[in-house]
Amino acid sequence: MKILVVEDEQKLAGFIHQGLQKAGYLVETSNNGSEALSMVASETFDLILLDLMLPGMTGIEMLKNMRAFNISCPVIILSALSGTPQIVEALDLGAVDYIKKPFEWEELLARIRILQRKIFASESTKIRINNLSVDLMARQVMRSDTQIILTAKEFALLEYLIRNINRVVSKVQILENVWNMDFDPESNIVEVYMHQLRRKIDKGFDNPLIQTVVGVGYKLTGSKSSL
Repeated sequence: MKILVVEDEQKLAGFIHQGLQKAGYLVETSNNGSEALSMVASETFDLILLDLMLPGMTGIEMLKNMRAFNISCPVIILSALSGTPQIVEALDLGAVDYIKKPFEWEELLARIRILQRKIFASESTKIRINNLSVDLMARQVMRSDTQIILTAKEFALLEYLIRNINRVVSKVQILENVWNMDFDPESNIVEVYMHQLRRKIDKGFDNPLIQTVVGVGYKLTGSKSSL
């Protein structure tokens, strides 16, 4: 699940980002409403956590523009405002939930899980790629009859590859989408995690699914279907 956090309070945004990544979600952040709107227009997100009081464009204005552009991504409002016309307007514009700041971290995670169940109620939570089976909701992975145990970060990396199946993704793209990091030519974090993931997913099996495209990046190959 890929989440966009739109929050201009730097400390809170960092806390949410770190916590969601630790919980295994793919996370991007923005502290500006106009920038966030550009991001949702060019990328696919499963959920937006949206503050209302933002520079560049308010959360209400961002919601109006999203609906005008037919961007239907679910939105949970995170705001210190309570019982105000802005909250009512945000919900009328299609926000699916509202959490008042300050909030309990476990409550936020629970609200996200509720939304996940609603999303997956209309979709299959289980995906098959050749003989690899992935349950996105339960975070379970099987290859043939062998269970594969992944860390939260390894699962996030696999999920990103699944989202881009049969397409090459670069090291820069992986850093930005899985780690939310700017490109650092000295960092080998992608190579380390990709090695670990390939060892777990492909070692001991015929026909490896994860390929290295020399000088370009990595690619998960196969035929994708729902279970």
